[in-house]
Formats: sequence, structure tokens, C-alpha cells
Amino acid sequence: QGLTVPNSSHNRDYVYFENSSSNPYLIRRIEELNKTANGNVEAKVVCLFRRRDISGNLNTLADSNARDFEEESKQPTVSEQQKHQLKHRELFLSRQFESLPATHIRGKCNVTLLNETDVLAGYLEKEECFFYSLVFDPVQKTLLADQGEIRVGSKYQAEIPDKLAEGEEDTRIQEKLEVKVWHPDNQLKDPQIDQFLVVARAVGTFARALDCSSSIRQPSLHMSAAAASRDITLFHAMDTLQKNDYDLAKAMSTLVPQGGPVLCRDEMEEWSASEAMLFEEALEKYGKDFNDIRQDFLPWKSLASVVQFYYMWKTTDRYIQQKRLKAAEADSKLKQVYIPTYTKPNPNQIMAPGNKPGMNGAAGFQKGLSCESCRTAQSAQWYAWGPPNMQCRLCASCWIYWKKYGGLKTPTQLEGAARSGSESTPRGHMTRQEVQGLSPFTTSGGRAKLLAKNRQTFILQTTKLTRIARRVCTDILQPRSAARRPYASINANAVKAECMIRLPKATKAPIKNCSIPRPPLATIVKELAIQAPLKLKAPRGTPTPINRNQANQPRGGSALLGKRPFDSSVSSGLALALPFPTNGRPFTSGMRTTSQSVIKRQKVNQGDAPNPVVFVATKYTRALRKHLTQSEMRRAARKPHLPVRVKLPLPPRPLALAILPSSTSEPIVLED
Repeated sequence: QGLTVPNSSHNRDYVYFENSSSNPYLIRRIEELNKTANGNVEAKVVCLFRRRDISGNLNTLADSNARDFEEESKQPTVSEQQKHQLKHRELFLSRQFESLPATHIRGKCNVTLLNETDVLAGYLEKEECFFYSLVFDPVQKTLLADQGEIRVGSKYQAEIPDKLAEGEEDTRIQEKLEVKVWHPDNQLKDPQIDQFLVVARAVGTFARALDCSSSIRQPSLHMSAAAASRDITLFHAMDTLQKNDYDLAKAMSTLVPQGGPVLCRDEMEEWSASEAMLFEEALEKYGKDFNDIRQDFLPWKSLASVVQFYYMWKTTDRYIQQKRLKAAEADSKLKQVYIPTYTKPNPNQIMAPGNKPGMNGAAGFQKGLSCESCRTAQSAQWYAWGPPNMQCRLCASCWIYWKKYGGLKTPTQLEGAARSGSESTPRGHMTRQEVQGLSPFTTSGGRAKLLAKNRQTFILQTTKLTRIARRVCTDILQPRSAARRPYASINANAVKAECMIRLPKATKAPIKNCSIPRPPLATIVKELAIQAPLKLKAPRGTPTPINRNQANQPRGGSALLGKRPFDSSVSSGLALALPFPTNGRPFTSGMRTTSQSVIKRQKVNQGDAPNPVVFVATKYTRALRKHLTQSEMRRAARKPHLPVRVKLPLPPRPLALAILPSSTSEPIVLED
């Protein structure tokens, strides 16, 4: 595919992973390389997300953060196309891990933390360079600033005040300034200071011997002496000298006041063994992210206490032992993996490489189509892109850009060129399958919920200038031809520009509207009565109740997508001996009844099913069916939209008939 794949990938490398032939590459950071039981190599990676992978609200938040960064760092002005391409270079770090086969690696890339001193346009000049400044949480769907921000720039520089002139008073508030804790130009010599520090250590050892909790933790004398020799004891001794103006006699009395010796303990002594184990577990999980360590493991500790304990913990034997174990474990794991060059053809190719270069066309694609991104009509290789019904294609260079950066070089209608300001619909450039949930980060349950949603109504509303352009530029627009080919693109900007040129030349006379007078209401009612079909009055009687449980009854042959057979039974004394279908022929023993399904019914999705409509036949309607012939019944079934004319026979006149006896006494003679 024209990509240069390095032969080896190491830990902590940022690489491209391919999970779909049509989707852009996934950008991941390799944490570990493990060999499976069957000999394959899997990479444990950290997920990084693009703008197309997050929601529209988070894209708006990312745009706001980008604007603030440009204002604070005073970035040079860039064009709209460069702004569009910079969004493809922005990534969002996460703490989500996943394991992917190493055979899916397609190349290396560079990802750096965005700094205030960086120039955004410089990323466009480098190939395969990305940046990130926000952290994305796929579970909570939030964007947060990265805690590892390097504080470099004008905002973090110290402001040096001007030197005071002779005799000028210092107007600064002294309480808000720094406090001096040591003055190097004092009257004491270095041997005297060292002797005082030895006395301070001895006092600290004695104080630990008197303290019950310290004697339990440090039962031996050399452990107490080692604890008293830590930095906290030296800081306390030097602070005591500063407060007593470097007078050794006063400082000695301050070390041992009336109540007993002063005991100074640091975080290593204050923390218990269980708290130290919790800290080591949190450090293994989160690294040096002290905010998360405190929030999830040690909420009763302050952030300053956690940070101080970390740097003191690094001086212990426990840290050295863990470092040796990790080094031995790292030696046993894979450090790099060889990746052969990927040479398999992409399924999205729509032209074989052996064809003539510049041939713009392939099987199933119309000729005359250009690249969706750069609008070129000549390329040695073409790739299908976007929804299949749109028949969009990309040239070889734009296809590589799409796979690496997840977008097109220039904004198009499919990718959201019509959007102004922030990207309100960041998934506008995705295919229909991707929108329905075919993303590597979407679970199968989430896809089922997306597919089960009802269709939403949308309105395409045109502007006044567009409606005028349809009339003025009919020769350019050709609406009849455009209606026959709705998939062909129309250059709306050229039509509107031509319309603005022709508008001043058009006649300024008002258009005469042929107003048709509206007839009165009585005339309308009379015409409706003539056009309405003949409706016979139904005899008054008790209305037939609607069967409310009809929806719960088995549908049988009367499914939504099948034909509607007549009921096999007729009420009110009109029952027949055999159930007749719509063609009038009786069922035989070898034929299926109406309760059986003749064909395999298509299962209707609940989201697409229409609202149920129930037609209840009255007693009078059933009686009218008796007066329809078989041909009229078939015609009504084939064309249900036409009205049915029913000719009722006249009721017979009553005749005065003589009442004959029901039986006679004479014999009945049958003659041949």
C-alpha cells in the first residue's frame, strides 16, 4: 500500500495497528511484547484516540482547549486547510490497555506531549508526527488535562524585581515573601557546625529510645541511630541555629527543652507497613501519578506527604530490590519484534495495478469520477472510500493520508465542510457501517441498541438564495437531469455565483400570480358528495365491539408482509361447511389452512414496524359479502384501493300463498 514498515518494534514505541481494511490505522503505544503458547507475539498497548473516535460534545471541548492554547502561546496564523489538517494530528491519551497481535503492526510514528513553546504548524511539516494535550476516559467519556505537563514558557518564568536604590524602602508585603532558613555568612565555622549536627543526632537517638512507638519499630540501637541520621534531623538542627542567631549555647538548650528531647520524624517513620504496601501497589498500577495514587489508595494522606514518601522510599533497600526484580523480568521478556513488510493487496482497491496509469474507472464505478480529497483525475491506483452508494474514491497518496491521519487533506461535504465553527457532527465523514457501531471500541450490546433505535425525522431546508438560483440558473442546474441522477454531485457554489451575476440583469417587475378564486363551502361539499362512493346505511343495532386482544392472538398467515386471507369462520349464522380462501376454492386435506404459514415470513424489526391498524367487520358488512361474485371478490382483493359497487337485489314482494298441509295421506308414486 505504499507504506514503509520498519523491520522491528520496541517497547514504548508508538506504532500503527490495522484492524480494518477501510478504517484508518489505530495508534497505540507498546508497553510489553509477550509470546503466546502457540508461538505468536502479542503486544500489550496503550490506546490513543483520534477526534473521530470521540463524541461531538468532547470535540467542542477540545476546540475550546485548542483556542485557549493558541491565545496563550501566541501561535502564528494558519490557513483553514492547515487548521483542518492539524485536527488530524491531535490525539487523546488514555489509560485503556488492550492486547493486539504483532502481525497487525503497519509502521511507526512519533507522538509527543504538546508544549507551550511548540509551533503547531511545525507538526504539518513532519511526516507521521502527532501531539496530545488531553487525556480521554473511554468509560466516563471525559476529557481532562494531562497531569504530566512540562511547565516551560513565559507563563512559568520568575519575575525578577528591580534593585532598590539606596535609601529606598521595600514596599513589598514581608509575610508573602520567602522565609530565610539559613545564612551562609555566619560567625560559626564548619567544624563547629558539624559538632552541633552530631549532638542533634545523638539527641534524636535518645528521643527515639524514650518514645514507645519508635522503640517498637526500631528495637535495636543502630536502627534508631540510622533513623536519627536522616535529613529531617539535620534540617531541624540547622533551623534551630538560624532561629537562635547561630548561638551554640541557645541552640543546645532548644534541642533539649524542659519536657524532654525533641523528636523529629519524617514520612518514612510516620507511615505504617500496610500503608507502604498500598503505596507500592498503587505505584505499580498508576506510575508516578500521585493524584490518582492518593485518590484511589491513600485518601487520608496529603499530596505533599505522598510525594515526600516516594522520594524517601527510593533511598531504601526495598526500592533497590524491586528494581532488580523488574530488570530480571524485563530481561526474560521480548524487547523487540521483527515485522515483515506487509504486501497483501487491500480489498478496497478498485483498479488492478497492471492497468494503465491514469485510467479513471473500474468495475462497478462510473467513469469521470475524481479523487474525493485532492480532486485529481489521474492516479496509478484508486481505492473505494465512504458509503458504497456514493461511489467515492481516493487516489494513492490521499488513501495513505486517510489511513495514517484519519481524514482527508481538504474538507469535503462528506467530511463536514459545510460545518462552520466547531465540529458539531464529528462522525459526518464516517461510513454508514461505522456510524451504526462497527467501531473497535463498541461492544456488541451497544451495536444492538444502535440498530434497534427508531428512525428519526430530518428536514432539508433550503435558503432563499438557493430557491432563487433554481429559477434563474435553470440552464446550468438542469433540475430534470439532476433528479434522474441524485448521486451525481452539483457544484452549488458555482450556481450561486452565477445567480449573483444574473440577478441584477433580471427583470424587476413583480411576478404575476394567477390567483384562483376559492369556491364557497357549499359548492365544495356538493362536489365531495358527488365524488364520494356510495355508502349504504347500516341497520341500527348494537355496535360490534372491537377485539382488544387481537394483538395478542397468533397472527398465522396474516403477517405484516404477507397477504391478508379471509377469516375461516363466519359468525351470525353465515358459517360455511368448508373454509374458503380468497380464490374461492375449498381447502383439501393436502393443503395448508390459513393458520399455517405458506411462505417463510420475514422478521420485522421493532424499530421499523408500523403502528398496528385494526379493521373490524360488522354484521352488515359480512352480509354484503354474500352479494359479491367470485370475480368481483378477486378484483377487490387485487385492487383494494378501488371502491366496490354492491348491487343489492330488491326484496321480494310478499305473496298470499295457500297453506298446504305438510303431509298427505296419499302414497307417493315415483315414475321413471
